Amino acid sequence: MEKHISVLLFESINALNLEENSVVVDCTLGYGGHSSEILKRIKLGHLFAFDQDEKAISSARERLSQIGGNFTIIDRNFKYLKEELMRRGITEVNAILFDLGVSSPQLDDGERGFSYHQDAPLDMRMDQRSKLTAWDVVNTYSEKDLVRIFYTYGEEKYAPSIARRIVKSRNEKSIDTTLELAEIIRTSVPEKVRKKSHPARKVFQAIRIEVNHELDILEDSLMDALSLLSVHGRLAVITFHSLEDRIVKHVFRKMSEVDPKVKGLPQIPPDYLPDYKLVFSKAIVPTDEEIADNYRSRSSKLRVIERIK
Repeated sequence: MEKHISVLLFESINALNLEENSVVVDCTLGYGGHSSEILKRIKLGHLFAFDQDEKAISSARERLSQIGGNFTIIDRNFKYLKEELMRRGITEVNAILFDLGVSSPQLDDGERGFSYHQDAPLDMRMDQRSKLTAWDVVNTYSEKDLVRIFYTYGEEKYAPSIARRIVKSRNEKSIDTTLELAEIIRTSVPEKVRKKSHPARKVFQAIRIEVNHELDILEDSLMDALSLLSVHGRLAVITFHSLEDRIVKHVFRKMSEVDPKVKGLPQIPPDYLPDYKLVFSKAIVPTDEEIADNYRSRSSKLRVIERIK
């Protein structure tokens, strides 16, 4: 299994402006790459980390324990961020991080069904306790719904021909494995498209997002995260595709803009000034060196916002 390399690690942790006594939330613990670095910097603080992948939690707990004991792992999706912190009496934190990528061990674990390079059952659940799997999506969704998902979540322009071929194939026999599905997708697109990059990439992304309700959860969770920040607290988000980045950009812009009603005034009353400011005007992207070391980082973007009042 490939070791997971945390993307934009130091850029994101440095941007959080941590102090020794900071209270920090890592909404996407994964295998603990970002959390380890956070824990090293908050010797007198506390880390709350969310994840719903049992394997990742077990591995991360061991890794974090070697650094310190001042952490709490919460075995739930980050959509319960506010609820779970409130239950623990936490109403304000100094920094929050979201790393929205799928970790390399998840991608490379043959049994999980995230990869179109390895043969595995069609699964793709981040939380193995969830009911909906990739098999259900591929074998039971209508052609119309498949087209919608591939267009919306994968930005796949050949969505109609791929959905049509999937329905035709499953009418003969169920589509049970990742390589079966990848081959159906490959034969549904023109030859010239196959030569550029694997045509299954966008469709697999779309199915994964559907199975895990990733985009439905994101905007609400960002708003919850912003409401929990203390003054001078920062929220950093690492995205891996344009759909996520668009949501983050929209939320950050909305929260950091001056009220349109008073935007043109020479002096804006303090009550109309935004509560947040963008830390960077543009997204931070990986260096050429990072992309060379970790090809999966190529599409990542980091955006950071700070509460100012």
